Amino acid sequence: MTHVTPAHSRRHHHWRRDLVELAALFTAVAVADTIANTIAHGPDGRALLLASAVTLLATAGFHTWWARRHSHAPPGLPTSTPDTAAGAPAPAPAAVPGTESGTAVWRMRTTVRDKPGSLATLCGALARHGIDILTLQAHPLADGAVDEFLLRAPGALSPAELTRAVTAGGGSSTWVERADAHDLVDTPTRVLNLATRTALDPAELPLALRQLLGRCTIRTLPAASLAGRPLAEPLPVEAVLEETVMRLRDPAGGALTIERPYLPFTPTEFARARALVELDTRLGPRVPPRRDVLTLPEGNEITVRRAGPGDLAAARAMHERCSTATLEQRYHGPVGDAERYLNHLLSPRHGRTLAAYTASGRLTALGHLLWDGDETEVALLVEDAWQRRGIGSELLRRLVAMAAETECASVYAVTRSANTGMVATMRGLGLPLDYQIEEGTLVITARIAATPASAPAPVSPPRGHRP
Repeated sequence: MTHVTPAHSRRHHHWRRDLVELAALFTAVAVADTIANTIAHGPDGRALLLASAVTLLATAGFHTWWARRHSHAPPGLPTSTPDTAAGAPAPAPAAVPGTESGTAVWRMRTTVRDKPGSLATLCGALARHGIDILTLQAHPLADGAVDEFLLRAPGALSPAELTRAVTAGGGSSTWVERADAHDLVDTPTRVLNLATRTALDPAELPLALRQLLGRCTIRTLPAASLAGRPLAEPLPVEAVLEETVMRLRDPAGGALTIERPYLPFTPTEFARARALVELDTRLGPRVPPRRDVLTLPEGNEITVRRAGPGDLAAARAMHERCSTATLEQRYHGPVGDAERYLNHLLSPRHGRTLAAYTASGRLTALGHLLWDGDETEVALLVEDAWQRRGIGSELLRRLVAMAAETECASVYAVTRSANTGMVATMRGLGLPLDYQIEEGTLVITARIAATPASAPAPVSPPRGHRP
C-alpha cells in the first residue's frame, strides 16, 4: 500500500524546516564572527585556524561515512537524485550476471555426499563462476544423493570447465548436456502432463517414459513370438532395476525394457516410471475417439481415425483383398507372414495406427507410426482398388504431424526401390529427404527438424525385413 502524506502536514513540515535553517544560519554567522575575532587578536591565531580546518575535514568525512552506512538504497545502485524525485525516469539497474545475452542452459547431474553443508558448498562453487541455478531435484541414495540441476551459465563456459567447477564443489560422477526450452518446465508440472497424455492415449506410454527419463532406449518384449511360441527370454514377474536398465511389466502383455547406458537410473526415477506404467494398467485398453471425415477428389468420403486391436478383423479382411504385389511391397517378406504382423502393428504399445474407412464401413488403408528404439518408422498399406486417390498421402501427412508433436527429429520408411508410389508419397511431404539403397531395399528418411548439437548422431535403422 502506498503511504500518502496529507497536504497540511507537508505545509507544517516546510515551515519548521525553514525556521531551523534560519536559526542555523544565524548561529553559523555568530560562530564565524567569534572565530575571526579570536584569530585576529589572539596570540595563537594560526594554530587555532589550522585546528578548525582539521575539525571541519573530520566532520565532513564522518558525515559521508554515516550517510553511506545508513543509506536504504540497494548495494551498487545510485540513490535518488532531485531529477528522479521530481518524476524523471530512474537510471537502469546494473545487469545481473547470467541474465544477459550469450548464456547457455545446461542439464547437470552430480553425486554429493550425504553430509550437512555439501549442497551449499556445491552451490557456492557454481556461483563463483557466475552460474545461475534454475531448478534443482534431489534423488536420495543409500550413501549420498544425486542432485539434478538446470543451470544458466555464461556462454563462454565450456562443459569441461563446468565439470571442474562441480568437482571443486564436492560433486562426483558428473554428467552434463545442453538443455532447451522444454526443460524449463518444473518437474511436477512435466510429470502431470505426461500422466495426462498417457491417460488419454496408451500409445503415449513409451514417449512419456522417454521424456521422463531423458535420452534412453525403450524396447517392448511381447509375451509370445509372432508364430505364437513362448519367448526364450523369461518375462519379469516384478519390476527390476539394474543400474542402467529397467524392466517393467507391460500392461498390454510382455515387458518394457528401458536402457540408458550413459547414466544409471536412480530409485526416484524407477518409482516414477512404475507409477506411469501402473496408471496405464489401471486404465486398460483404450483408443482416442477422434475421427475426421475427408472427401476424396472423385467425391467419395472416407473416415480417418485411430485404430487399435479392435480393428484386427477388418485389417485381416483388407489383407485378403490386397494383391500379392501390394503385400510384398509393404512387408518386404513372405506374404504368409503378413497377417501375423497385424497384432504387433495394431498394438498401441508399439506406436500409433491410422485407419481409413469408407462410408459403408470398409477398411481401405492403414498407416503406422512405429517406435523403433530411438528411431521412428512410418509405413503405409492401401488396398489396390483405393490406390492413387490421395489416401496414402493424407495418412502419411497426419503420421508425420504426430511425429512432430512427439518431438521426433526424423521419420524413415523402408520399401523396395521399385515402389515408385511410396517414393512419390514421401516426396509430397515437402521435407528434406535422405535416400539409402542396400540390396534393392530403399530407406527414405524425412528430416522433420534439425537434430540438436548435443544429441548423438542418428543411428541408421536396420535394413532387415520388418512388419
